[in-house]
Amino acid sequence: MNRRLLDAGIVLEWSRITLSRALSFAGIWGLTPTFVAMRYRFLSATLALAATACVPLGTPITDPNAARRPATVGQAPATEYYADKTLRYEDYVYNPNVRTVQCYVPTGQVTEIFNPPIVPLAQGQPVLLEFDVLGSQGERLTAKLVHCDVNWQPSVLTDMQFLNEINEQTITDYRASNATKVPYYHYRLQMPQVKLSGNYLWVVQGTGGTPLLSRRVLVYDQGALAISMKQGIPVAGQERYTLQQIDFGIRYNMQLINPAQEVKVVLRQNFRWDNAKYNLRPTFVRDAERQLDYQYFNFENAFPALSEFRFFDLRTFRSVGVGVARVDANASPRTADLQPEATRNGQSYSQYEDINGQRVIESREYGNGATNADYLNVAFHLRAPQAAPGPVYVVGALSDWQLKDEYKLTYDAATGEYTGGALLKQGYYNYLYAVQTAQGANSVYWEGSHQETENQYDLLVYYRPPGTRTDLLIGYQSIDVNSRNP
Repeated sequence: MNRRLLDAGIVLEWSRITLSRALSFAGIWGLTPTFVAMRYRFLSATLALAATACVPLGTPITDPNAARRPATVGQAPATEYYADKTLRYEDYVYNPNVRTVQCYVPTGQVTEIFNPPIVPLAQGQPVLLEFDVLGSQGERLTAKLVHCDVNWQPSVLTDMQFLNEINEQTITDYRASNATKVPYYHYRLQMPQVKLSGNYLWVVQGTGGTPLLSRRVLVYDQGALAISMKQGIPVAGQERYTLQQIDFGIRYNMQLINPAQEVKVVLRQNFRWDNAKYNLRPTFVRDAERQLDYQYFNFENAFPALSEFRFFDLRTFRSVGVGVARVDANASPRTADLQPEATRNGQSYSQYEDINGQRVIESREYGNGATNADYLNVAFHLRAPQAAPGPVYVVGALSDWQLKDEYKLTYDAATGEYTGGALLKQGYYNYLYAVQTAQGANSVYWEGSHQETENQYDLLVYYRPPGTRTDLLIGYQSIDVNSRNP
C-alpha cells in the first residue's frame, strides 16, 4: 500500500480513535502492525504540533503558557492555581478559560440546577454537564469517566467492567455566545450509563489529553438499604445553639460481612466535599435486626450551621439588582461593584430564603442564559476594622467550594476593607466569606453560626463485598434541616 494513502487513512481515523483502532486496520491495509504503529505515532506528534502552531483566533485552551501570562480583556485572571495540569480526583478546573461549570441532574423543573450529580443505578435521568470556554474559537473536546474507590482514588477496574461503550465521549453539543462582550463557547454533555454503583470522576480533556475540568459524580444502588436521618441535639452547652447534628441509622436487607468495619459512610452539608465527615463508625450494631445506629456525643456528626448565604443578583445589567451597588454596562467587559458588607458573627439570626451556596445563570434582557448571558468583572467589598488571622476568600459553588486565588481578597488597612474581584457570568449567586486556617476554610469567623439556619445534609453509604476490587455505593439519603417548605 502506498505510504501516502496509509498516512491519509491514519489521519482520518486519528481524529476519532486511538492507536488500538488504527492497528485493527493493519490487515485491511496489508501492512504489519509494527509499521502501522510507527506511522501512527509519527503522524500523531506531527498533527499535535501543527494544532498548537496554526490556531487563527484566540488562545488554545491547552496553551501551557496561559497560566503564566497576564489575563487579557474578557479572560479570567491567570494564577498559579491553574499552572499544575496533573489530574486531581475532585471537582477542579485546570484552565482559567473554563468558566461556570455546572453538573446536575435535569428534571424539567425550575430548580433542577440545584440537584447534585447523584443518580440511582437505573439512571432514568442522566447527569448533565455544562460549562463555558472563553474565546472566539471552539475547541474539539472529549470526556471520559474514571471509576474511583471510597477515597476518590482510581479503582483497578477496566473501562468495560463499568461501561458498555468506549470510554471516550466527543462533545458535539456546543454553541457560540450571542452578542456578548466576552465571547465564549457553551458546551453540554450527558453522562453515559454505567453498570456499577460507586464514585466516578468525569474528566473533560482538550487536545493532547490535557484535563480542562473534572467533576465528581455519584451513582448509588437503590433498595439495598433503608436509611433514616434526623436532626439531633448536640449534647453540650453553647454548641446546641450553633451546631446542627445529624443522627442516622442504616437497616440493610442484604448480606453484609463485618458491617461495623466494612461499611463506610460520608456525611455532607449542602453537598460540599471540603468539610464532609469521614470515618464515622456505628455506635451500635444489631446483627439480629440488621441495623446500624450512628449516634455520637463528641460532635463527630455535627456541623457549624453558619447563617443563611449572602447573595447578589446580576441577572440584568440595565438596573441595579439586590446586593449590587453599581453596574457599568458600557465597560468591556462589563463591571459590577457589590454593596459593602461586614461580619455577621455575633449578630442575631436573620431568616430569608437562599439556595444553599448555589447559583442560577440567567439573562433578564435576552433569556437563555447558556449563550446570551454575558460575563462581568464583579468586585467584592468586605469591611473589617482589622485584618483576619489568615487569608480571606469568597467561597460557594462559584469557587467550587475551594480557596481559589481568583477569589482571594486583599486587605487595605487605610480603608479598613477587604476587596477583590472575579469574572462571573450573569446570574443570581449565593456565597460566604471564609478565613483560611490549618483545618481548612473557616466561615464562622465572618458569618457566625445559628442552629436555626436552613441547610441540606446527605449520607453516602459504601461497601466492598468480599472478593471484589472496588467500593460500591449501596445507599443514599438526604434531609433538609429547618426546611421552609410546608
